[in-house]
Amino acid sequence: QVHLVEGGGGSVPVGGSLRLSCAASGYSTKDYLMGWFRQAPGKEREGVAAIDGFGRISYAESAKGRFAVSEDDTKNTLYLQMNSLEPEDTAKYSCAAALVHYSDYPLSASRYYYWGQGTQVTVSS
Repeated sequence: QVHLVEGGGGSVPVGGSLRLSCAASGYSTKDYLMGWFRQAPGKEREGVAAIDGFGRISYAESAKGRFAVSEDDTKNTLYLQMNSLEPEDTAKYSCAAALVHYSDYPLSASRYYYWGQGTQVTVSS
């Protein structure tokens, strides 16, 4: 059975940084497409970053230059380093795991099969 457990969320001031983690069990993070998504109240879920089984990385425009996704295959863990945080980044962040190695649309939620419970990120001005 696959479990994804996120951590690292919290409250930070504008310009601050956070590092989110997603520990996977029953699943090999290095072999498949994995992604980070976020959803703010009243807004649709948004794909933030993804890394596929070949190590190719995709970012949403809002994340480029500020966020970095990575994997530690020895720990079966996915990370999202978030810098220069803005109030617009406030959301619940969830990691997701696909059953495919890659996708032409890696930031589309429909590509993912397993989801974590999420971790809240709040950026205050």
